[in-house]
Amino acid sequence: MSWEHELEELRRREALAEQMGGPDKLARQHARGKMDARARIAALVDEGSFREIGKIAGKGHYDEDGNLESVTPAPFLFGKATINGRPVVATADDFTIRGGAADAGISRKMVQAEKMAHELKMPLVRMIDGTGGGGSVKTLEQIGATYIPAVPGWGDVVTNLDTVPVVALALGPTAGLGAARTVASHYSVMVKGLSQIFAAGPAVVDGLGESYRGSADHNQAKEDLGGSAIHTRNGVVDDEVASEAEAFARARHFLSFMPEHVGQLARRVECSDLVQRRDEALDSLVPRNTRQVYSMRRALEMIFDSGTVFEIGRMWGRACITALARLDGWPVMVLASDPSYLGGSWEAKTSEKAERFVKLADQFRLPIVHLVDNPGFMIGREAEMAGTIRYGVQAMNAIYRASVPLASVVLRRAYGIAGSAMSNAENYQYRFCWPSGDWGSLPIAGGLEVAYKSELEAAEDPAAELEAIRARLDKVTSPFRSAERFNVEDIIQPRDTRPLLCEFAALAWRKLESEA
Repeated sequence: MSWEHELEELRRREALAEQMGGPDKLARQHARGKMDARARIAALVDEGSFREIGKIAGKGHYDEDGNLESVTPAPFLFGKATINGRPVVATADDFTIRGGAADAGISRKMVQAEKMAHELKMPLVRMIDGTGGGGSVKTLEQIGATYIPAVPGWGDVVTNLDTVPVVALALGPTAGLGAARTVASHYSVMVKGLSQIFAAGPAVVDGLGESYRGSADHNQAKEDLGGSAIHTRNGVVDDEVASEAEAFARARHFLSFMPEHVGQLARRVECSDLVQRRDEALDSLVPRNTRQVYSMRRALEMIFDSGTVFEIGRMWGRACITALARLDGWPVMVLASDPSYLGGSWEAKTSEKAERFVKLADQFRLPIVHLVDNPGFMIGREAEMAGTIRYGVQAMNAIYRASVPLASVVLRRAYGIAGSAMSNAENYQYRFCWPSGDWGSLPIAGGLEVAYKSELEAAEDPAAELEAIRARLDKVTSPFRSAERFNVEDIIQPRDTRPLLCEFAALAWRKLESEA
């Protein structure tokens, strides 16, 4: 009455599944400098925490008597694991089996992984390599017909974007559905030289008249079409890293700031950095010469908890730095102008990036800190051609719609509509300004000659008259004149920024916890 025979078959099938695409395909994968799917999951999650689901799924091959000879495993692994001690759904495409295509697999595995994430409220990590669930041309011949395409379970992908943190790591050439699954995430990473993303690969594009297939170096053709140098600069993917290990580390780090699902609050951590730390270097950070730039990233290091600033999307939308960070252990999301790129002016891509980040903060209930030095939306024909004002207004709308607490610090400039997008002026303004503040509906310096044209034409010495006008307006534009009228709430010594923002973080989280 023993079931040992069946248990032996189970063990045999599990052993076959662990062979993945077989020794030759595994060797080829490793020769490309790529880890295999099982090694990737082991490297991503907490040691020993992975419990695989559907391990023996695939296509069995039987002899004429119905006895199992071999198994082609499904090219998709998933299961429950923990990252930083918290539950996640971890998934990995197996490129060693038909390049990750679904021919040998069961699409239901991928669908069930997505369902598991949102129904059990667990973060999801996708490790994508290949078509990531798409088919191949050979499949059509095997089926004997073609079909109108549909993506089983895509509704679950959409639902996950609304309910749980989703991380996507592109870890190889990623086309079609694999590319779509990469983009359908809250945080995405590519590995330089290893990952490429395209709607269709070089061989397909070559048929449309673009020459990639004829390249002597096929890998270079893939890089030229969809490498990380393209997609981490255009906003398709958030970040570029140098190795798979770094991709896993960034995924773990991102999730450490996030709640496990919408409706749960993110967690505070122990903080050894003093709340009352005041870096004197902040007092002289902003130069008196308005044409000189300074390092906003240096400001972030001095203001937020030491070592906690986690920048996202550094290579695109570069006029605005977006980051996760902590204040006295409390997680916050950070927007910070970067005066070293376009003077901090927001163009279309920067506005798109800011909008996406603010929406992410609001969805996962993280307070926002906005460090402002914005001379306005980018101007000029190129900016107009890119639709800058539309994207800029969408970023502004996101800030006005956000329901999480927001604090802003005006370090220097805040001009025009872009300057007004620093925070929701209809709400209580939790705002501080540095003595270097410079704001208005437009930069005064650029309009003096037009505004005072008649006076300058009538002056005996137009240059001296212009300087006199400038001196008068310098007094009018002093930030202290704005403070007199309570047009700004508080002008602070820059070194006090950290203690004051730590106070904000504590109050913001008090509010968020009361709403939970």
